[in-house]
Amino acid sequence: MYKKILVPLDGSKTAEGVLPHVKALAYSEAAEIALLNIAANPAQEFAFEDPAIAAVTVAEQSQKAVTYMDKITKEMKAAGFKVSAHLREGSPANTIIKMAEELNVDIIAMSTHGRSWPANWLIGSVAERVVRHSRIPVMMIRVGKE
Repeated sequence: MYKKILVPLDGSKTAEGVLPHVKALAYSEAAEIALLNIAANPAQEFAFEDPAIAAVTVAEQSQKAVTYMDKITKEMKAAGFKVSAHLREGSPANTIIKMAEELNVDIIAMSTHGRSWPANWLIGSVAERVVRHSRIPVMMIRVGKE
């Protein structure tokens, strides 16, 4: 049923909380895992007075993302999983949905922080936006409360 699973990761332990579930699902279904990391939005540059500083910051974040994704990909491949890594820039929720469609995945698997409704309402949630707007099924794993 599930041949390709999209897993958005942001470098946090919370986001990685979905990985044991994804591994179990991928193992049982012989599915491919597509990891996704979304780098800083280029609009962030407007937050700085000096565009050169913003460019360096975005470049540093991009390099950290590459290093992080390489580490996770190697670990999963060493465990015998078929894995691909994808790095993108943009709005997290929109980019996740767009990549899920582009990669023709069967399910999006992601973790949620488990915030209470007032905090979620005030702060917003990438996971909630993905669930609301994705045409592809979403598996949400609640990792912990803040």
